[in-house]
Amino acid sequence: MPLVPERLGKVLVAAKLITEDQLQKALLAQKKEGGQLGSVLVKLNIIEEDKLLKFLGQHYGIPSIDLTKTQIDPAVTKLIPVDVVHKYHVIPVKRSGATLSLAMADPTNMFAIDDIKFMTGYEIEPLVASDTAVMTAISKSYDMSTKQLQTVLKDIEIQDSDLAVVHEEEVDLNQLKAEVEDAPVVKLANLILTDAIKKKVSDIHIEPYEHSFRVRYRLDGSLYEVMAPPKKLQAALTSRLKIMADLDIAERRLPQDGRIKMRYEDKEVDLRVSSLPCLFGEKIVMRLLDKSNLTLDLTKLGFEANALEDFMKAISSPYGMVLVTGPTGSGKTTSLYSALNYINTIDVNIMTAEDPVEYNLMGINQVQMKDEIGLNFAAALRSFLRQDPDIIMVGEIRDYETAEIGVKAALTGHLVLSTLHTNDAPSTINRLLNMGIEPFLVASSVVLILAQRLVRRVCKDCKEVEKVPVPTLVKAGMSESNAEKAVCYKGKGCSTCSDTGYKGRVALYEVMPIGEEVRELILQGASSDEIKKRAIGAGMKTLRMSGLAKVIEGLTTLEEVVDSTFSD
Repeated sequence: MPLVPERLGKVLVAAKLITEDQLQKALLAQKKEGGQLGSVLVKLNIIEEDKLLKFLGQHYGIPSIDLTKTQIDPAVTKLIPVDVVHKYHVIPVKRSGATLSLAMADPTNMFAIDDIKFMTGYEIEPLVASDTAVMTAISKSYDMSTKQLQTVLKDIEIQDSDLAVVHEEEVDLNQLKAEVEDAPVVKLANLILTDAIKKKVSDIHIEPYEHSFRVRYRLDGSLYEVMAPPKKLQAALTSRLKIMADLDIAERRLPQDGRIKMRYEDKEVDLRVSSLPCLFGEKIVMRLLDKSNLTLDLTKLGFEANALEDFMKAISSPYGMVLVTGPTGSGKTTSLYSALNYINTIDVNIMTAEDPVEYNLMGINQVQMKDEIGLNFAAALRSFLRQDPDIIMVGEIRDYETAEIGVKAALTGHLVLSTLHTNDAPSTINRLLNMGIEPFLVASSVVLILAQRLVRRVCKDCKEVEKVPVPTLVKAGMSESNAEKAVCYKGKGCSTCSDTGYKGRVALYEVMPIGEEVRELILQGASSDEIKKRAIGAGMKTLRMSGLAKVIEGLTTLEEVVDSTFSD
């Protein structure tokens, strides 16, 4: 008699395959990241997958199946929709009379069995399979891009010796160029790019290993594998992408950077391409820059009303410095472009120094940095001051020289916008001081600092209420009164969000205007903590506060906010 899913962990503990501490660790990880308990235990290296499968089969009297050696009947996959197989982590294998064999990562899920039995009208024969094998089989049988990949690979009728990855000293460039123009290789490259654009991913990773070769997408900040083409295609595919980006395919010992411009379904997409020589070949990373996805309306970025008012007032100042801070990939560029779009009028001259220029904006003079010829941020800033600018945007303040010129420009009648890498708004002050900028210059030039983070948004299609204990909310920083009436949400996982429970991202903002009290503290050499306390007293909402407000609004989960922000 199968046990209910909640008791799987206890059964494993009773069988002495895992300890109670290991179970609690896995349950915590499962709550945080989702997924089946069995796959979480395997992922954490608590138990080997083979051992888990063998135990499940013996304990529940259910036969196991090796999906890597099983030919799945395409006709039976039509019996169960793709969203259902993703939801329950199951895949139909074969049909025999009135019985449907169903490979399952969790054979204790009686609800899944009953649901599919009702849906198909067949008796269900459960088979135990690893979660990884089930999800891989789902991708091969249901995912359109994988089906297209199989079609492309069938076109490549080659021997194992053909298109093999060769050592650097043995490269035949003429042969490689011929392989690059081979129709199936071109199709494969185009398939990867168009599929990524359709799925609205931010980055494509093409990674070579000793005996394998994989393609991963970054979607909503997380990486996941989408396909593993044959190793023998590595050299040709990598070279094809390098040719598209105008890179030198003969140079495979040094990193290179390039750009691909594509038109897809009446929209232009830019791809920033970076190649890096690794141990077993070149890794290619492509950043997708789709202008149609760029939100330049400040009111739609997720600011709270007061924070937005402070930010708009600062960027409308005739002079001074506005700084945006946060880690890589936190949306700083979007915030800066949105600010520039808001203040871009016919009567102002806007100059930007960027590395790289991510989006082209009409009416703004954008300059691409080229360190190899001496065109860095500091050199560009000096030139800008001779170009009669009103507003200057510097991609990043990385050193004393850039900071000094930026501060002086802000003090001489220019509005300067830039970014820094710090954890929050108050610590940005100390970062400038540590660079060597005098306190009185910082206090006089900086008018506002904006810190931000991106957190995953709860999927609207599978959103449901989540019961979070009041003490947990209070511990995270929520007031007791808010915690008692707060209704929290989470995504249970569906085909829309690929069973993650999240779809898209939302920004958290910490906006710190530099008022008289904060200026006085800067001049006194106060610590970041002192500045932070004074700013909160003056009405600043920290990143954690902003995140908790988004939790109350039902936009994200408490776990996302806690993972992305420091407690106040």
